[in-house]
Amino acid sequence: MAHRWKHWFWQWRGVAIATPTVALVVLLLRTAGMLQALEWRAYDQFLRWRPQHTDPRIAIVGIDEEDVSLLGQSILPDEIYAKVIQTLRAQKPRAIGLDIYRDVPVEPGHAELVEVFTSTPNLVGIRKLAGETGRDTVAASPILAELGQVGVNDLLADADNTVRRGMLQATGPEGDLLPSFALYLALLYLDAEGVGPEMIGETDNWQLGKTIFRPFEPNDGAYVRANAEGYQTLINYRGGAQLFETVPLRAVLNDELPPDWARDRIILVGPVSESFKDLFFTPYSSELLALPEQMPGVEIHANLTSQILSAALDGRPLIRSWPELLEVLWIIGWAALGAVLTWVQRDTTAGFRPQRVWSLCLAALSLVAITHALLVLGWWVPVVPPLIALTGATVGVTAYLAHGANQIRRTFGRYLSDQVVANLLEYPEKLKLGGENRVITLLTSDIRGFTSLSERLRPEQVVEVLNLYLGFMSDVINRYGGTIDEFMGDGILVLFGAPNHQSDAPDRAVACAIAMQQVMPQVNQVMRDRSFPELEMGIGINTGEVVVGNIGSEKRTKYSVIGSAVNLAYRIESYTTGGQILVSDHTLQQVVSPVQVQDQQTVHPKGVKLPLTIHDIKGIGDPYNLTLTAAAMQMVTLANPITVTYAILDGKQVNDQTTQGMLVKLSDKGAWLKPLSPDSTLTKLTNLRLSVHSSHAPAEVSQADIYAKVQSTIDASQCQIVFTARSQPVIDWIKSRLAT
Repeated sequence: MAHRWKHWFWQWRGVAIATPTVALVVLLLRTAGMLQALEWRAYDQFLRWRPQHTDPRIAIVGIDEEDVSLLGQSILPDEIYAKVIQTLRAQKPRAIGLDIYRDVPVEPGHAELVEVFTSTPNLVGIRKLAGETGRDTVAASPILAELGQVGVNDLLADADNTVRRGMLQATGPEGDLLPSFALYLALLYLDAEGVGPEMIGETDNWQLGKTIFRPFEPNDGAYVRANAEGYQTLINYRGGAQLFETVPLRAVLNDELPPDWARDRIILVGPVSESFKDLFFTPYSSELLALPEQMPGVEIHANLTSQILSAALDGRPLIRSWPELLEVLWIIGWAALGAVLTWVQRDTTAGFRPQRVWSLCLAALSLVAITHALLVLGWWVPVVPPLIALTGATVGVTAYLAHGANQIRRTFGRYLSDQVVANLLEYPEKLKLGGENRVITLLTSDIRGFTSLSERLRPEQVVEVLNLYLGFMSDVINRYGGTIDEFMGDGILVLFGAPNHQSDAPDRAVACAIAMQQVMPQVNQVMRDRSFPELEMGIGINTGEVVVGNIGSEKRTKYSVIGSAVNLAYRIESYTTGGQILVSDHTLQQVVSPVQVQDQQTVHPKGVKLPLTIHDIKGIGDPYNLTLTAAAMQMVTLANPITVTYAILDGKQVNDQTTQGMLVKLSDKGAWLKPLSPDSTLTKLTNLRLSVHSSHAPAEVSQADIYAKVQSTIDASQCQIVFTARSQPVIDWIKSRLAT
């Protein structure tokens, strides 16, 4: 069982890691309240997307700017409200709500208003409870308060000054429970329908008609630790401002209303203009391409009143929230969906894939559609936290895959070049066998005399030397955009112009070669520090057409190059001595940057039909500006020449015929060789193996082989040779001879 779980976890490790991690982060952000404002905005937008419907059971008598202008004052006298209430009462409405503070008389007409208040049992006044007593609160009309015909009209604004909640009941200063203005009006209307509130057990829930009312909790919807004092509810707005039928106050005063306009309706009387400063932001205030439009307080009370009526009589759902545990599972579920969608579409690149983007967009749209549909049904389900969880899990799995891909790049980059690995990861179709013809520049390098050097070292030391040397070289090659095709022992084959095309491949190759030679002093410093012999490297460069691609079989494939240009590059490199860079004439012609050429020579490599001109490169100009500074060999004339025998190397084979000669001049890098046989002539670039025959030489020197290359001919009887490989005892013996 444990093995099965371990296997399952590995198969779905990205999902198993990303889902709980992202979900936990989102839940912590949500608990801290950092997503509350975004969730409010989403909720507001969802409300605006719903169809808007008015409620014919409710109408408004609005006091606008023209009414104020006609009446000549903003604080209207009591006689105006007395006449308005009398006119409306005559049409037999079920309830009249006066959303005007009347805690003090405003003459003339106060006596008339008192008489109207006393004789209108379905009239409801207002009072303000919230705030500091005596400063922010406003008392109700004494007459209506005595009659018990007063409702609390406080509106609850959230931190963004938007009214999303409304009061149904509030606790007064004396501890008594007071109905809200909207609830009082709705109960008067429902009383005529034979509907009244019924308490459900000992809870705070009560049933009104077809709906059970539950008080708002501090963490309902997107709220985090909200103030839930009193009996609050989320306002299920019917729409934006000016949705309810509204007539101006002057129409009532001038008897311009139809005879039965107010019959069996709830009529609210209140200000609707800006001068009364009774405007509020609601979820319908913010439009994308329009300025925010505030809603008069009387319209908000009309919405809340309509909500109560519709819930009780029509079964229109109130806005509710899921239990906290269900919301947590909802968020985790969307995090899991994002992780799964990304994981099942994973590939080795972990990079940009249109399928992932489309899947994420489709999932996000589904989330929005589902949560909006649920809100239409009366459920405020979180949308921002699951959306962040969905996106975060997608990003998390993608990051995990990218990390894994980088691990693959680093791992396989040890065996293939970075460019080859990147190409294969980004374009898996390139894994198929085959190649293409392409003109590229090839650079080959080799350590002079590495074979004899490796014979004197333990195998692990040989590996250490190679790793140090190749590490320095790899850094330089990568810096100049070269692709390391392979390491062949101490040799390196580098491609410029493959797998990625490079228009300046010849320039890069020459600059890279010079930089590789320039870094050799650092390599040798490390070698000396570790008591290893110093190294010398030769580099050959050629440009030509090759076949480049995946070569091999289905079981074993290698990204490589094939062609005569590759072989020619190796041939050119074989002519080099330590510290030398030789390039073909074809490469030199294609180098755009100015090049410093120290020497050129014509050679005829084995297997090549025509002679080949090669150039000894010492520097390159803009934009690289690199120059080799080779120290001249300081030859010392020997009073007693050193007798040697030598044989000519044919490729990797040693000629059986040996010839005697003398070293007449000597330096630590080379010597002047004088053959003793008059028939022996040595040509430039000939490779030699020498043995010392001197009574003054120790046995370990006499028994050691010295490898050299003919650098130039001095005259018909002498030539200058450069040592390409010699043992440490030979090096020490030569230094002692030079010192004495």
